[in-house]
Amino acid sequence: MNRDRKLVSIIVPAYNEEASLLPFHEAVSQVADGLPQYDFELLYVNDGSTDATQRILQQLASKDRRVAFVTLSRNFGKEAAMLAGFDHARGDCAVVMDADLQHPPVVIVEMLQQWEEGFEDVYARRRTRGKESWLRRRLTMLFYRILARSSRYEVLQNVGDFRLLDRKCVNALRELRETERYTKGLYSWIGFRKKEILFDQEERRFGASHWSLLQLTGLAIEGLVSFSTAPLRIATVMGMITGLGAFVYLIYTFIKALAYGDPVAGYPTLICVMLFLGSVQLICLGIIGEYLGRVFTETKHRPNYLVEDYHPAAAQ
Repeated sequence: MNRDRKLVSIIVPAYNEEASLLPFHEAVSQVADGLPQYDFELLYVNDGSTDATQRILQQLASKDRRVAFVTLSRNFGKEAAMLAGFDHARGDCAVVMDADLQHPPVVIVEMLQQWEEGFEDVYARRRTRGKESWLRRRLTMLFYRILARSSRYEVLQNVGDFRLLDRKCVNALRELRETERYTKGLYSWIGFRKKEILFDQEERRFGASHWSLLQLTGLAIEGLVSFSTAPLRIATVMGMITGLGAFVYLIYTFIKALAYGDPVAGYPTLICVMLFLGSVQLICLGIIGEYLGRVFTETKHRPNYLVEDYHPAAAQ
């Protein structure tokens, strides 16, 4: 490796990506070969795959000196896998991208151009989201709107993990060791000079998405709870509104009883009020529980991931 050239690390989290790894590696290698002014480290993070992902990575490493891989002891999730990539990346900058070829490798060229102009976080915004269901697209945009209005930090909408990060950004993200991670929010939290570029998201060519609607919902909750105390405030406001409504209804019932008497037992009304108040209490307890659960997890101080195997790039 020529140390007169800058080193670019490409971080690729991979979970059961046996069908896409070889086409992805070929596409990225073509882009890297077309940029002789840079050295490249192709860092794959095997996030506890149960298919042939590990074997394919070993084959790639034996044929391509630029390939490095980190194998985690089990599936810790994409957020932890990206942190493992940040911890092991050696480059002057790092590009984070998926292995399913939905992130076109050719965009790396424009990212590097913007990086050379002095930008430290070059993020790729989707022009389109591909063949995504109407419900999923609407729910995604709704989540981003809610998060943008409830967070003190600007969380970019319609922007994923596909981006180039300067070494300063990578080092900053490495310092943030919280267990319950929402990296899209952390990108905004660390600051630094940002630059937007646009790209057309490709369709997934191989395999199937590992993100179910339930998992995406969990990630959305993680983002809201990690970067905003708005849900707690909502619980407080709901309690105040409910209390005020109950007080007004109490006055109304008292005046009505004095003026007209109360010949009706009022059982349906009583049941409705009890169910409503009980629902509000459970919602508020659930919100508090989400925050308390994260405090409980963080106090354990467990590592974000465990490494089973690490193979550095031979070119380094």
